[in-house]
Amino acid sequence: MQLLWRYGCYAQIAKDNLEKIDEVDLILGNNEKKEIVKYVEQYIDSVNIGIKTEKNKIDDVMHQKEFVDFGTIIHTDKTRAVIKVQDGCDRFCSYCIIPYARGRVRSRRIESVISEVESLAKKNIKEIIITGIHIASYGKDFKENIGLIDLLEKINKVNGIERIRLGSLEPTIIDENFLVRLSKLNKICHHFHLSLQSGCDETLKRMNRIYTTGQFENVVKLLRKQYSDVILTTDIIVGFPGETEYEFIKTYEFLKKIKFYKMHIFKYSRRKGTKADKMENQILPNIQEERSKILIKLSEENQRMYNKKNIGKKLDVLIEEKQGEYLKGHTQNYLLVDIKDENIQRYHNEIVEVEIVGENKENLIGRIL
Repeated sequence: MQLLWRYGCYAQIAKDNLEKIDEVDLILGNNEKKEIVKYVEQYIDSVNIGIKTEKNKIDDVMHQKEFVDFGTIIHTDKTRAVIKVQDGCDRFCSYCIIPYARGRVRSRRIESVISEVESLAKKNIKEIIITGIHIASYGKDFKENIGLIDLLEKINKVNGIERIRLGSLEPTIIDENFLVRLSKLNKICHHFHLSLQSGCDETLKRMNRIYTTGQFENVVKLLRKQYSDVILTTDIIVGFPGETEYEFIKTYEFLKKIKFYKMHIFKYSRRKGTKADKMENQILPNIQEERSKILIKLSEENQRMYNKKNIGKKLDVLIEEKQGEYLKGHTQNYLLVDIKDENIQRYHNEIVEVEIVGENKENLIGRIL
């Protein structure tokens, strides 16, 4: 018996299309995928006894009000673990289908998060990454006055965990009060991925982003004032509908001024069901490609500049893996370091002091002291 199923975000937003495909036997949404084995077994049992069942098993996530706790630990590798603390998004950016696929904001209870963090600490995990669809919204669905900073303060107290890294942040969460409390947490990594998307206010408005470039720049100044070694990364969409040459130049000049360590450049891609899909003046692929290359080049120049500034410095590196003749690991502010040393067993999953002696494209080269 051959069984074909589809699950996750695409199934959530395209269930009507999938139902029309005879070859698809089972369609599961984002809530149902955690019990995929159960649904597959139920389907096989129904087929074996000759009962026809509905292939669509998808709940309406737009009406879901509580975080679904999967109760599992997802490791990115043996030294770092990802913890999902939030799901859904209420922002409805004009280019994004996520709110329709993942529903409204739902936060995971602090007790559940701390329980997982403590479990990870017992497994000798040194670093955790706090993630979600929109972690800046963490707690807004709780009756209690709880936000992301409250969660981070609790996590920071867990013995054994040495680094807390934050996933993508909407910049509006960062103000002086947030930073005052954050600066007291010794385990927070000085690396912030701030989701910008465009360096032009007119484009940001069409994207339905809720900040201006001026507000974003103020956030950058606050972070650099608070953390002298801070590393900032971001996401940028090029070729958004209506993006003129003038608007693109404004974005380029803004990015040049901010000097991100690294920028993830995405060419705008139309998503059916979003406002941007219906906008006029869709940008031609060749123009998107040209603008993308310009920003990628700028990102590479920034990264080389930052890397050169770190030559000669002594930095703490979490040794994560061995590739060829190098040990590889990250500093707390997310600089990737290659280290020549054959003794992987001695240093694996350890934070060691390293002197930076050079750089190689995107990576720094160091030696263990």
